[in-house]
Amino acid sequence: MTSRPTIVVCDGDQTGQELLDEALRVMTPELLGVEVDFEHYDLSLARRRSTKNDVVREAAAAMVTHGLGLKAATVTPPEIGGVGSPNRLLREGIDGSVIVRTGRRIPGVAPVVATNQPIIVIRMAVGDAYGADEGRDGDAGEFGEVAWRTERIERSNCRFVAEYSFQAAEQLDGIVYGGPKWTVSPTYEGMLKEEMDAAAARHPHVRYRPTLIDATYAGLLTDVHERALVIPSLNRDGDCLSDMVLAMFGSIAGAESVLMSLDESLHPRVAMAEAPHGTAPTLEGKNVANPMAMLLAEAALLDQAATHLDDPAFHLAGQRLRTATLDGAADGVRTFDLGGEATTSEVVDDVIARLRYQRID
Repeated sequence: MTSRPTIVVCDGDQTGQELLDEALRVMTPELLGVEVDFEHYDLSLARRRSTKNDVVREAAAAMVTHGLGLKAATVTPPEIGGVGSPNRLLREGIDGSVIVRTGRRIPGVAPVVATNQPIIVIRMAVGDAYGADEGRDGDAGEFGEVAWRTERIERSNCRFVAEYSFQAAEQLDGIVYGGPKWTVSPTYEGMLKEEMDAAAARHPHVRYRPTLIDATYAGLLTDVHERALVIPSLNRDGDCLSDMVLAMFGSIAGAESVLMSLDESLHPRVAMAEAPHGTAPTLEGKNVANPMAMLLAEAALLDQAATHLDDPAFHLAGQRLRTATLDGAADGVRTFDLGGEATTSEVVDDVIARLRYQRID
């Protein structure tokens, strides 16, 4: 008998919440052949402010308990001393190790560069520029004012990123490509490079092309890659790099992001999937935003549920949802950012129709 997992749903802001509401319409046993329970937490900006971020901590604790989470895009206010980013608190709360973002060819959409192979960014989930101590010294408005911050990374997280990258490349018959700016920062950024080299020694059959981060950006746009690329990265580099990679394939709204907490054997303890794009306030209420990333996030989470429960029915459900989403794009049911004319609701309606048509074995 198929198990019934609980997915912790983190509600969000603006278009992020609208896309989550639309995408949740597909998560029914009639369409997917599996049952899930949902436990909602309101991570809207107003609620985070009124609870002083306690609601974010509660959501993270629930994900640790249940092992699965689905998050809508949220607003991070720019003010100094405000509630800040819920993403950082969630990552710390579940002891997140890596963030996996996959750029892949969207059927019917020509990529910006000539590549048909996926590009997977394995980003450090915590540390680096995020959560760093920072401040300013001197008089405001004077040329002598100095801004500073103190960043740190941990070897354990560098090892998680490096080892997971090589395992992913091994599964895909791909190449571990890229890396930090270890020549300029041999002590700080060099720590990730050391762990990449050590992982390469453990996986001698995986092709390994360590490349400085600036050359990595250039190479993604100019080189011809005949195999899948897996790029290990520091937190800040991975944030910028993954947005560019997703845009290379047509839209930042065309792929999912998965945050994972890993045990010492690199088995996921907690997985939280989300659409990596922002809240797109200019699109709010217009029913035109692209739901593809959120639909694919649900598919990725169903794959994780299969691993957590050792139940292949959830893997089949994830495959069916992913196929229905990409087949719709191939047939031209796309939003404006992908050159189509469909509304958000029409894209989801099409996915639902395809799921109903598919046979559930």
